[in-house]
Amino acid sequence: MNSLRVAQRGMSFTGFIFGGFLLIVVAIFGMKLIPTYIHSAQISEIFREIASDPALRGASVGEIEMSYRKRASINDINDLNVDDISIDSENGNITLSAHYFVKVPLVGNVTLLLEFNPSSK
Repeated sequence: MNSLRVAQRGMSFTGFIFGGFLLIVVAIFGMKLIPTYIHSAQISEIFREIASDPALRGASVGEIEMSYRKRASINDINDLNVDDISIDSENGNITLSAHYFVKVPLVGNVTLLLEFNPSSK
């Protein structure tokens, strides 16, 4: 009779609790980091839109900065200031780029420092 007994397989209660804990930690990291990456993608998209906008081909730096402010305001982007944007214009082609850091507080005094380099290229 003992030879027919099959060993039980599965997850123990301790393994279940540990797996749940890891899942919660990953979810918390995701909820804190994903919005920052979404904003970075939106900033890159704004840069590309401004660079390809025919109405801004001969625009001054002030007009380009105002265009960025308006578009960033619509998307509720506060990570990047206009002063941090590098605007270059050659032969009517506009190139925007930036280099900025975002601090994301995780737990207590633990903070992640994320570096982004969006560009219109």
